[in-house]
Amino acid sequence: MRPDYRMGEPDIAGGGTPVLRGHFLYNEPMRKHVSWRAGGAAQRVYVPADLEDLAWLVRSVPLREDIHMIGLGSNLLVRDGGVSGVVILLHGVLKKLAIESRTQGLPPPPEGIETALVYAQAGVATPKLARFAANHDLIGAEFWAGIPGTVGGAIAMNAGCYGSETWDRLVQVQTLDRQGMLNERLPAEYVTGYRHVALRLPHQEWFIGGWFRLEKGDGAASREAIKALLQKRIAAQPLQMPNAGSVFRNPPGDHAARLIESCGLKGFAIGGARVSEKHANFIVNTGNATATDIERLIEYVENTVEARTNVRLIREVRIIGERQ
Repeated sequence: MRPDYRMGEPDIAGGGTPVLRGHFLYNEPMRKHVSWRAGGAAQRVYVPADLEDLAWLVRSVPLREDIHMIGLGSNLLVRDGGVSGVVILLHGVLKKLAIESRTQGLPPPPEGIETALVYAQAGVATPKLARFAANHDLIGAEFWAGIPGTVGGAIAMNAGCYGSETWDRLVQVQTLDRQGMLNERLPAEYVTGYRHVALRLPHQEWFIGGWFRLEKGDGAASREAIKALLQKRIAAQPLQMPNAGSVFRNPPGDHAARLIESCGLKGFAIGGARVSEKHANFIVNTGNATATDIERLIEYVENTVEARTNVRLIREVRIIGERQ
């Protein structure tokens, strides 16, 4: 039986009983929506029409059911047994990207430095944010071109590369809670660190967008920096094969790739999943990998590195769903 999510209370627009304007996909293969191109099906996938529609949907889903919001699925593995609850696809839906002039409620910019405020919703691809900033003569956003995900995911995990992190530029975030209410929060309300973000007072909610403060500068130089960064990424990473980016966080003072390589694991495979010969912190789908292959390989790498180096690697990737 397909659930009826028409009931609920108004939260943004107000008035009347909501009628959802997006669309559901049932028993949807999640390999179509994750960059590893592997995994089971989702019972229900919802593609919202816009932010208001998303808020209605979230408020209408019974509390006993899980909600999973994903962007490009570039940091996610769905187990072969599939995932219950509702999966919500944000990429291509929450796509607002604009220069804004608001100052109320925000910390002041650094003295003597000319800046601008960029608002980006969660479904915007991070490389698009990098190009947008450069095209508006703003600098400091170049690193996002090297992150294969969306703004929502970058905020949620404090994504970064080449010495820069997402929360270095954030001055405010917009969230949606389980009651379907929008909130605006300042960085002081979160504990942030390397690939880690958590509310100081835990409350179930999802990042819907963020305001980023960037310095005004040479847009042409920024675009050249983006090109150089992308060339470096192409040279160093196995982008020609399905992958999820870095599988593990770098331990303090070291690199996960170095530790994995030192254990002789480059090229090691389980089923269709293989540790990349090009970058040891990448696991690639050689063409027929199952989610089980990938998860077993992740576990094997963790256990081998710990046994041989006494370092327990911490995962960057998120795994959801049921084992088959």
